[in-house]
Amino acid sequence: MKTFFKIIGLILLAIVLFFAYSIMNPASPLDRVAFENDKVTFEVEYSRPFKKDRLIFGNKSDGALVPFGEYWRTGANAATNFSINSDITISGIRLMSGKYRLYTVPGEEQWEVFINSEADTFFAITEPDSAKDLMSFTITPQQLNETVEQFTIDFIPSPPDGPSSTGLRLRWDLTEIVIPFN
Repeated sequence: MKTFFKIIGLILLAIVLFFAYSIMNPASPLDRVAFENDKVTFEVEYSRPFKKDRLIFGNKSDGALVPFGEYWRTGANAATNFSINSDITISGIRLMSGKYRLYTVPGEEQWEVFINSEADTFFAITEPDSAKDLMSFTITPQQLNETVEQFTIDFIPSPPDGPSSTGLRLRWDLTEIVIPFN
């Protein structure tokens, strides 16, 4: 009987260690990026999946990981959340300071981008309530010359000859979109 309890104890220990390892070393690690100037702090929290020789964006029939025309939580694991400490303008629409969720519907020619008020929903792996979408707009994706192995979100300044704005840039595989805000 003691042997039985020892075996059960070892199995339970192995399960606990497996889950602890998975949480501490996820396949798509959690990351945070921030932009700050004298007016606004913009912070994004998202998980960063790897390409791993997979087709990332494309048709579902071709086995794309993120099929065209389908909801994507814009990262892995949980939804991509962001917070701003001051009002900003995105695509001509004013967004008040607060916490939000970013999600997208990739397309070959256009991406639909949605800002949703359901931020900080536990794990947030399902499609958000579209009634809580605060804004939506389309962005034209750009083709990159070099593959980006791990999904990356960062910020880029406005071009010297362009409008005064900053861009929230999303890059993965050979695709890039930039969401300008000011």
